[in-house]
Order: sequence, then structure tokens, then C-alpha cells
Amino acid sequence: MFSSPKWAKFFLSLYPPYIGAGIRIDFVRDDWKEIHASMKMHWYNRNAFGTHFGGSLYSMVDPQYLLMLLHLLGKDYIVWDKSADINFVKPGKGTLKAKFLITDKDLEDIKKNTADNQKYLPNFYVRVFDEDNDTVAEINKTVYVRKKKARHS
Repeated sequence: MFSSPKWAKFFLSLYPPYIGAGIRIDFVRDDWKEIHASMKMHWYNRNAFGTHFGGSLYSMVDPQYLLMLLHLLGKDYIVWDKSADINFVKPGKGTLKAKFLITDKDLEDIKKNTADNQKYLPNFYVRVFDEDNDTVAEINKTVYVRKKKARHS
């Protein structure tokens, strides 16, 4: 995994699926609780209608919560993407952006609900917006989290 937010920003911006979709990681907060991503319109990420391809919109939001939680919870937890749904609100043109936030309350809820090694499926909402701050898409991400079982020697 990435050793620092600075390296995460650098390497994720060079991640081949992101390059292919025109996605860039613009900001990773030092405490891993916030990430910003953007996607400029290019000939290679535009659909037949001249707007952003829906698959690229989803790619823009795919791994962020998983990566954030892996760093925030540490090696004592199992974290997987479970499911997602996307609601396309309006056609996206120009530069699109998304912000990903995890609060202290989110972390408290996760730790409380996984204390007995039970799985927990927190949901996170992501809004993709355009240069006018209009919502282009809304994504609900469900993440699987469980505390690893203690190993006995």
C-alpha cells in the first residue's frame, strides 16, 4: 500500500485505468480522511453524445473509500468494496470533480460495529459535480469491513 498520501496522489494519478479515463487525484489529506479527484473531458473519455462516458464517472470514484479505510483502520481490518450504485443526474461536460470524506463518526461506527468480529457494511455517498457545481452523478458505495480474527500462537 502507499506509504504516504503524497505517494498515493502521485501513483494513483499514474494508474493506467485512471490515465485511460483522464482521471487525476488532486488532493489526499495527510490524515487520509479526504481525497479529491477530477476528470477533464478528452476525446478518449467522451461518449457518442459528446458527454463523459458513464464508466469513466464510476471509475473516478471506485477505489477511494477502500484505500482511505485501509489506511485509517490499519492492518487489523479486512476492507473490500461490496457494492455501488450510480445515479446519472445530468450529462457531464468539461472538468468533473468528486470529493471523498470519512469522518471521525464514520470511523467510530465502523469500530463499534466490528468489535465482535462481525462484518459491517457502511455506505458512503459521493457527488460528482461539474464546473458550475451542478451535480452530474450521485454514487452510493457500500464497503465490507470486518476486524481480523486474532491469531493464536
